[in-house]
Amino acid sequence: MIEFRRHSGMFTLETEQFVPITIDKAWEFFSSPENLCLMTPPHMKFRITSGKPERMYVGQIISYTLSLFPGTKTNWVTEITVADIGNYFVDEQRFGPYKMWHHEHRFKTIKDGVLMTDKVSYKLPFGFLGHFAHALFVKGQLQAIFSYRQKTLEKLFPPAVRNKSDQH
Repeated sequence: MIEFRRHSGMFTLETEQFVPITIDKAWEFFSSPENLCLMTPPHMKFRITSGKPERMYVGQIISYTLSLFPGTKTNWVTEITVADIGNYFVDEQRFGPYKMWHHEHRFKTIKDGVLMTDKVSYKLPFGFLGHFAHALFVKGQLQAIFSYRQKTLEKLFPPAVRNKSDQH
């Protein structure tokens, strides 16, 4: 599920995904900035430029380069502004392609795994031209990135295969 809403001159993307792992394993995986590279489509050439990142912590600044369009390179700097271990964290853009970017990552233990919820509130630059760009390509690009992430996580954390004896 990936949903978009427009409100107050900005946009919100929300997505949920079940991952069949423990909350501890989910937190360990998602709180490692290096794993962002695994979850970003290869054609975007995502690379962390601020050195080998430590485990996530509040106040951490992470810089990246990525290609939003073929043949381009964009710098992006985010800060981890909130972290509640095992529950949620927030990264916010400090410099980059968006006028504003606020990304909440939430984790909830449910039967047989973890429900991950992402809520990204963002605003594009250039006023009405930004809204036009959103309709033309930004929305589709974000949808493709989050779909890629969902498929990657399904491969990395496949559902456990149950024995026939477990099914009775």
